Amino acid sequence: MMSTTTELTPPGVDKAADTAVFSVEGLWKVFGPKAERVPADPELAALAPTELRERTGCTAAVRDVSFDVRKGEVFVVMGLSGSGKSTLVRCLTRLIEPTSGAVVIDGEDVLAMDKTRLRELRRNRASMVFQHFGLLPHRTVLDNVAYGLEIQGVGRSERRERAAQVVKKVGLEGMEQRRPGQLSGGQQQRVGLARALAVDPEVLLFDEPFSALDPLIRRDMQEEVIRLHRDEGRTMVFITHDLNEALRLGDRIALMRDGEIVQLGTPEEIVGSPANDYVRDFVRDVPRADVMSVRSAMRPAEAGEATGGASVTPGTTVSEAIEAVVRTGAPVRVMDDGRCLGVVDHERLLGVVAGVSGPVSGPVSGPRKGNTGEVVA
Repeated sequence: MMSTTTELTPPGVDKAADTAVFSVEGLWKVFGPKAERVPADPELAALAPTELRERTGCTAAVRDVSFDVRKGEVFVVMGLSGSGKSTLVRCLTRLIEPTSGAVVIDGEDVLAMDKTRLRELRRNRASMVFQHFGLLPHRTVLDNVAYGLEIQGVGRSERRERAAQVVKKVGLEGMEQRRPGQLSGGQQQRVGLARALAVDPEVLLFDEPFSALDPLIRRDMQEEVIRLHRDEGRTMVFITHDLNEALRLGDRIALMRDGEIVQLGTPEEIVGSPANDYVRDFVRDVPRADVMSVRSAMRPAEAGEATGGASVTPGTTVSEAIEAVVRTGAPVRVMDDGRCLGVVDHERLLGVVAGVSGPVSGPVSGPRKGNTGEVVA
């Protein structure tokens, strides 16, 4: 199966800063006897998963995967159980050793790092937040958060001061002296997040961190990630099996199946232009009006439509624009920095909802990380 990739600058990411933090090229992770022969042999590499197991006894958890994670973006890897997403994120810092391919962070070859350099990568540059919190039960919240700084050799006074700042940042102020057993699941996950943030990493790697949480707590933690990203612009790689979570958090999403990326793009591109029947079935029940932006429904402004009346921004969702059109009873302008890009009307908007609009093309803005659109009466 061929991977489908999109090389647009994601919304919310500064084009001037459109540089790769992580670059992955032709990455394979094969489990089984003589695993290295699989990516080296085109015939074996082309086999379907079942055939590969029958012929070689090997399982290809990650198959010829390539992508870049851009500075300041939330890059989501999603897929069903067994798709290879968690194996992939562990390969980025060699918690699992790749079989072949290349992983580069800021121009440095991760696969060529010695143990000292690899330890520095994991401690300082790319912090992991796991589903299972891994907190030290005998330590207080403050000392759990400060643990990574302690490993780095930071003095007690400084690390506790820095830990206290991060505890406040994640909404746990007043709980510094509690122990993990005295916290709820959501609070424990906040401690895990704070511990990762305390070392001020360049990249945060999340491996299905909220999947064990109750729905309401999970939504609160998603809001926390959104807020932190908005406030700090930190690069994040987020692994999830939950499509709604991926659409809500991601600037771009890599959808995996059987170890391969079957489509890579913005939430709007994946919902609006599925690459194949698998992706189409995956997003079938997604409310298109809540994901698609008015860019997908615009038409050129006719005489007299480019001035006056209500307007929306390019990132406004179709559902919000429908409300504006119904409220005004007329087409609504799409405005960007005082320039009219086009207009949307009732017919075009309903066409997007019904899935009969044209394919998404060019950089687009969706409703990720809260409401990015603004409706102006």
